[in-house]
Amino acid sequence: MERFAALLDALVYTTSRNRKLALIAAYLRKTPDPDRGWALAALTGGLDFPAVKSSTIRALMMERVDPVLWTLSRDFVGDTAETASLLWPAPGRAPSPPTVSEAVELLSSMTRKTVGTDLAALLDRLDAPGRFALLKLATGGMRIGVSSRLAKTAFAKAFAVEVEQVEEYWHGLAPPYPELFAWAAEGAPPPDIDNLPTFRPFMLAHPLEGGTVALADYAAEWKWDGIRVQLVRAGDQTRLFSRSGDDISATFPELLDGLPFPVVLDGELLVRGVHQGGEAGGAASFNALQQRLGRKVVSKAMLRDYPAFVRLYDVLIADGRDWRAQPWHERRAALEALIPRLPAAHFDLSDIVTARDFDHLAQIRAGA
Repeated sequence: MERFAALLDALVYTTSRNRKLALIAAYLRKTPDPDRGWALAALTGGLDFPAVKSSTIRALMMERVDPVLWTLSRDFVGDTAETASLLWPAPGRAPSPPTVSEAVELLSSMTRKTVGTDLAALLDRLDAPGRFALLKLATGGMRIGVSSRLAKTAFAKAFAVEVEQVEEYWHGLAPPYPELFAWAAEGAPPPDIDNLPTFRPFMLAHPLEGGTVALADYAAEWKWDGIRVQLVRAGDQTRLFSRSGDDISATFPELLDGLPFPVVLDGELLVRGVHQGGEAGGAASFNALQQRLGRKVVSKAMLRDYPAFVRLYDVLIADGRDWRAQPWHERRAALEALIPRLPAAHFDLSDIVTARDFDHLAQIRAGA
């Protein structure tokens, strides 16, 4: 835990992206398994300890320090973990810090009934930097200027692999990522994710910056007000992922039975209606979609009143063929060929907007 605490301390005090990359890369190279895997999971937001909440930390502090001192200090510092790590009474014995792996195991075993006692016992084993690292690990709120992408980039830098390769395997693996480290650090074969319903990075469009372009070199589609999703069918399993790679399959069960063949599809998740584009558009407002988002239990009434579907933009993989290296027009043709194989109730195709030039395209947009 001391090494992880030192890493977080160094990351807090630098604003340089290159310095952050170098710090994380050095930590990943020098730290043994599985500690470095758990640390990487923490930096990428991949850990969750439901029993540990900010209110738990506040309650523990109120029992140990003057409540007014705690409140004033928290307001001044602005961070619960940092304030608690500094104000926590020093134990009467020398600290015996746990490893990151041991801390993760203990945090995972805590329940709502035991978290007060168990978390306090862990904090008593650490000095102030260690307590800060533990509480950041436990709550998942790092706030140290490190995004998930930056941490993955640092992993790639540490072991001289491509970050795109890391992203390819990432969502098919679980912390502490032994297969990922074995491949990148020790030269083992790449992780086998072919038969897993794994999220892949999207083939995103990017804004044009400068230069002169011809509309004939591009295609135009309507921007629909839903959420970008990816549907994956592999190994007889189907998953629905959000743009960030979160698994939202349970919230939209009706979409999971419509993929009878292995495929990775990219599209916009919408609800049937007429708010967007009228009858031809066939999509309700984003507010209608919000009625479905985040629900752990989806009732029959919800399925009836807010029927979800996906308006497809792209195909990444289909029937064992990876299309991502192909130009967009070839992927589009492949996607159009797949449409008849998909249930029309849950899937349709994002139409191409035909225009003579950019001025005509602007007129079409203005008249929508």
